[in-house]
Amino acid sequence: QVQLVESGGGLVQPGGSLRLSCAASKSISSRYVMGWYRQAPGKQRELVASITSIGNTNYGDSVKGRFTISRDNAKNTVYLQMNSLKPEDTAVYYCNARPPPLVVGNNYWGQGTQVTVSS
Repeated sequence: QVQLVESGGGLVQPGGSLRLSCAASKSISSRYVMGWYRQAPGKQRELVASITSIGNTNYGDSVKGRFTISRDNAKNTVYLQMNSLKPEDTAVYYCNARPPPLVVGNNYWGQGTQVTVSS
């Protein structure tokens, strides 16, 4: 069973930066799409960013131009660089790994890491 372990969350002031990391406990197919989602209190979980095996990226509208997703397949790790953070970015951030379209496989979630943007 693959486990995804997030790290890098915490408290940061508005305008600050954080870098989240998500490491898989064992090898995940490099074909998997890796992503970050977030869920704020009282709101639905939403896509923050995703990256395919060949590096194609997709971002939620609210983070475009501020967040950058990247992956290191050799290390089974995906990163989320978050710049110009705003209070509305406060949420629990979850790492996700899913098979690409038309490929059968498991969908994995991390346990989440809290990001709080506040002065």
